[in-house]
Parts: sequence; C-alpha cells; structure tokens
Amino acid sequence: METQKILVTGGGGFIGTHLVNELRQRGHEVLASDLYNTDRENYTRVDVRNYRQLERVLEKMRFDIVYHLAAEYGRWNGEDFYENLWQTNVIGTKHVIRLQETQKFRMVFFSSAEVYGDYSGVMTEDVMVTNPIKETYQMNDYAITKWAGELMCMNSAKMFGTETVRVRPVNCYGPGEHYTPYRGFIPKFIYHALHDKSYTVYRGHKRIIDYVGDTVRTFANIVDNFIPGEVYNVAGKPEWEKEIKDYSDLVLEAVGIDNSIVTYEDAEPFTTNIKTIDCSKAVRDLKHDPKVTPEEGIKKTVEWMKTIYTTINI
Repeated sequence: METQKILVTGGGGFIGTHLVNELRQRGHEVLASDLYNTDRENYTRVDVRNYRQLERVLEKMRFDIVYHLAAEYGRWNGEDFYENLWQTNVIGTKHVIRLQETQKFRMVFFSSAEVYGDYSGVMTEDVMVTNPIKETYQMNDYAITKWAGELMCMNSAKMFGTETVRVRPVNCYGPGEHYTPYRGFIPKFIYHALHDKSYTVYRGHKRIIDYVGDTVRTFANIVDNFIPGEVYNVAGKPEWEKEIKDYSDLVLEAVGIDNSIVTYEDAEPFTTNIKTIDCSKAVRDLKHDPKVTPEEGIKKTVEWMKTIYTTINI
C-alpha cells in the first residue's frame, strides 16, 4: 500500500495517540489534531466544534483519509456535560462531513458499541438496521450522539457520494489511558485499587474488553481494505467475555490487594446487563485478531498506571 496522508482528529487522546503511532510505523504521513496545546511533532490544535479551525487544517493540507475520533466520551460525562457532548459529537462531526463533501477525503468515523443500547441478543452490525430503535435501546445521550453521527455519515454518502467506514469499538483499555471519574471500569478499578480507595462492582453485568494495541492494529488495517459504507464491531475474542466482577478480581490480583475496598451490589439500573459482540466482519475484512488476553492486558495497564500515579487523593 502506498503512503497515505492521514489526519487523526482526537489524535492526542488515548486511542488516538496509539493509532497515530501505529499508522506512522506503517509509513503513512500522519497529522494529529486535538484540543491541547503541545509541542508534539506533526500535531496541530483543533477544536472540531469550530468549523474555521477544521477548515484551516483541511484546506492547508489535502488528506487521503481522516480518522475522526474527536469526541466527548462516556455516558455520565454526557449527562453532566451534555452541551460539550452534543456540540463535539454531533456538530463537530457535521463540520467534518461538510468538509468531506467538498474535499472528498475518505473518512473512518468512530461510533461506539453503545449504539446497541440494551439490545439483548448478539450484537451484529445489522442489528441497527433490522431492529426498530426503541426507547429501551439507547439509554444515554452518548449513545444517541454516536448513532446520530452514523446517520449523518450515511445520509452524506447518499446525497454527496462521500465514502466512510464506521467502526463500533467496545471497552478499549490499556497503557496511556489516564483516569477520570468518567472513564471506563478498567482504569477506574485500577486507579482506586492503587490508591486503596473504595469502588462499587455491580453483579450480573458481562462485558468484552479489547487491549488498545489490538484495537489500533485493526483500525489501521482499514487503510489497506477500505470498503465504503461498511461498519465494523471491534472487540476482544468472544471467549474473553467476563463478568465485571471477574475483571475487578483480575485488577485486585495484579495490584496485589484483597477485595476489602470493593462493595458488591445488584445490577446497575439503566445499564445493559450483557453485551455480546460479534466481530466476524472485522475478522474477515480487517484481519482483526486480538492477541492480548484480559489477564495480560490488565497487568500491563496496572504497571503503566503505577508509573503515572502516586498516592495523592483524587
């Protein structure tokens, strides 16, 4: 594959940073953009909520592909800061699409497996097409904004002939993900365990997690087999699906403490109990092949977080 000129919005974030490094290692010319002021090489500051900032970058350098990761993340973050969520995830995405319509770059749009909401069956990509959307499905604004982003991509393809691949990652974790109260359960459990702080585990919830190194390898493979209009689930291997309690136990073991800091409660309300994700399309088209087991990945993540955090209170 010849060298591609690639922009990664959200390229200063957790997944974005790993993806930028993976694409560069493959010989592509990559520019990262994000909210932060930094002296990183091949980086520019862009807030996707501001059309002018995006336009300035995209008109200065013509890109073959834009990986659009820039987003406000998470259910409770979306509830507490819904203005930021809707402006970034919906208006920001619309800005990117408008520029795509005139410049004709290909786009990889980062949606989320959250769009499946409380669907109780195996989550294959066509669930969103073959099943009517119900109020019980998408139970939070984050999920709704991601589905709105997908709908805008599909609408633009029909009206303007834009070419986009959508991806629906699930519970990506690993070194480089800094803790905040709004991040996923893996960094939350690890951070609290390292600081001997209590946390709650809800019983009855099952999830598949995916180590970031595996995740970005699959995302980078899209460059080599870009199929316009396709959508892919990206998660760990089906046999790695575990109860959230089991993940908590792995964290405690890796940190080296007992479960005295953990409070166990019944299933959390308004939260999907079991998310069984089918990634067979990504395996077929993108050579998706997760290597790092939850046991190994959690140990790696714990070791990284140990180097970052001290015993300072939250």
